[in-house]
Amino acid sequence: MNNNILKPYIIGETAYNHEGDINYLYRMIDDIAELKLNAIKFHMLLNPESYMQKKHPLIEESKKWTFSKNQWNEIINYSNKKGVDIILLCDDVESIEYILKNNNNITAIELHATGLNDYFLLNTVSGFNKQIILGVGGSTIDEINFAIDFLKNKEKNDILLMYGFQSYPTKYTDINLSKMLKIRDLFKLPIGYADHTAFDDPNNEIISIMAAMMGINILEKHYTPDYGIERIDYHAAVGKMRMLKIKELMELALKVYSDGNLKMSEAELKYGNTGPMKKAIVAKKNIKKGEKLSLDNLWFKRTVEESPIKQNQFLQLIELRALHDIKEDEIVDFTKVEYKFKKTDLENFTHMEKRGRKK
Repeated sequence: MNNNILKPYIIGETAYNHEGDINYLYRMIDDIAELKLNAIKFHMLLNPESYMQKKHPLIEESKKWTFSKNQWNEIINYSNKKGVDIILLCDDVESIEYILKNNNNITAIELHATGLNDYFLLNTVSGFNKQIILGVGGSTIDEINFAIDFLKNKEKNDILLMYGFQSYPTKYTDINLSKMLKIRDLFKLPIGYADHTAFDDPNNEIISIMAAMMGINILEKHYTPDYGIERIDYHAAVGKMRMLKIKELMELALKVYSDGNLKMSEAELKYGNTGPMKKAIVAKKNIKKGEKLSLDNLWFKRTVEESPIKQNQFLQLIELRALHDIKEDEIVDFTKVEYKFKKTDLENFTHMEKRGRKK
């Protein structure tokens, strides 16, 4: 196994599927740890009025989804004991300030695309000494560039871009994974894919790992213990069985994608053997000792034994004399000829005239 093969990094997102029920959230944490996902992601909101207008239709509902600082201490400590990385998507400045003050062994802070260019969020998160994730779904190149430049000007370079958006659910035609690769290459930053395919879509699993087929090893996926039950953020949330299948397929996709190393693998070397696989240079007919090798008495054939010379060395054999009799179908190599190194002159075999030659 090649150690350079990308390993899947799957983030199980809880979002607000818990609806403010802390015991339900603990159940989600247990499941994600049992699934052996790499990380768990929480949406953290301490002050809804800092996040949305007081007249916003969801503000009163959102207050039911929030936990206190003491509860977050318990949630984070519990998750740390489960051995999964913790990612906190902070919807308000107060959440980031809480993390900076408590330093609860958090792996990364994420800013949602809704606040990608929020000066106050960017300014506060720049004080975090670990990775910052920027949600870039539904954002223009200028918006993405602004957030990256802002953080880099604050000497923050450990940035991950998270591509994908929730449109309850996301349609195939709106995903545009090739755009994700262009964004990665444009900003020269690592990127992950946040999939929001409908929970009941029969192609959910294959769509979820399509980015892995393109070499993207980071996947963010909504999880719910109650698959298909109407709760907050259930539209794209998968259950245990589907998450396990996605995990299995993602690992397979990354193994097939591999590392792009131009060095041939053992299997390729065997497949590329001259003779048993690639055709070897052989005598087209019996060649007598002292006879010159030519296009008339040489040929290419698959053979039982391996040949020590490559096909592209064929022209170097032409005009050399046989050291001894060579039988028809016998492999021809440099041990069977009087060999002196010479530069191959392709003109003799292609009848190409040299430029500038006078007629």
